[in-house]
Amino acid sequence: MNRAGAAAAALVAIATALLLGTAPALAVEPLIVVVASEQGGSHAEATEALLTELEQGGVGRGQVALIGSRDAATLGGHAPRLVIALGSAAAQALSDSESKVSQLYALLPRAAAEPLLVKAQGRRAASAIYLDQAYARQLELLRLALPEQRNVGVLWGPASEAHKPALAEAAALRGLRLVSHFVDSSASLYAQLQRTLDEAQVLLAVAEPSIWNSSSIQYILLASYRARVPLVAFSPAYVRAGALLAIYATPAQIGSQAGVMARAVLAGRALPAPQYPAQFTVQVNGHVARALGLQLDEAELTARLLESERHR
Repeated sequence: MNRAGAAAAALVAIATALLLGTAPALAVEPLIVVVASEQGGSHAEATEALLTELEQGGVGRGQVALIGSRDAATLGGHAPRLVIALGSAAAQALSDSESKVSQLYALLPRAAAEPLLVKAQGRRAASAIYLDQAYARQLELLRLALPEQRNVGVLWGPASEAHKPALAEAAALRGLRLVSHFVDSSASLYAQLQRTLDEAQVLLAVAEPSIWNSSSIQYILLASYRARVPLVAFSPAYVRAGALLAIYATPAQIGSQAGVMARAVLAGRALPAPQYPAQFTVQVNGHVARALGLQLDEAELTARLLESERHR
């Protein structure tokens, strides 16, 4: 079987294990339990990368139990050293459990993870790998891709507004000016978006579920395109839909990072602090770039961003 076929077979096996609620052929009581919000797809991809990383540290697949969210309260009857939740639903179910086992939340945005981390204080050790990228990295990519655009538009909502000072500081360090407005309801989105597009040269999407969702994304993309204000997003889906570019971590990158953190715990170290993705992927919409008269290369932007981070 070739590498692609083997990887596909592994994902099918993982999805099957999650569906059944147990990992196949557990030889001993598992060291780690993985709780997934969904079967297959991105959760299976993250799980496979996690298992691969653990194997490199000497932790066999028979020492990892895979369960679904419905079994989070009991951890499938296991007593592991660490339990890892993939996705918001699994993280919430795990947070609601009475387990004292250390918890690691992954594949969820910072806005969703932070309340769970607060809830865990005094009850158990908990950490997270945020799905969204650090503001410094997003703005550095924006600066590299669009060096002439200095006014950065941002729409804030109730889940994200507390992070405004951090973004403003990161912007100031790069000579960028924030043009930001608060959206308190769906009715105000359209007015605030137009205000922002009138003042900004580029629109930066921040993880705010009340704004960036399936019911509003097409309107935002169309309005920004008509205003010739490029959108820098946090999801490949938005690039496919019409954003100029996005920076994000793939499920495999998140899963691998979770594996590194799990190996630290199994080696006797404390659960690492909550963190942004260590790795990233840059994606460009070539059609939109050409329409805006821009020439952007994903590989070049990735290399320049990595080089910039090495010197910080």
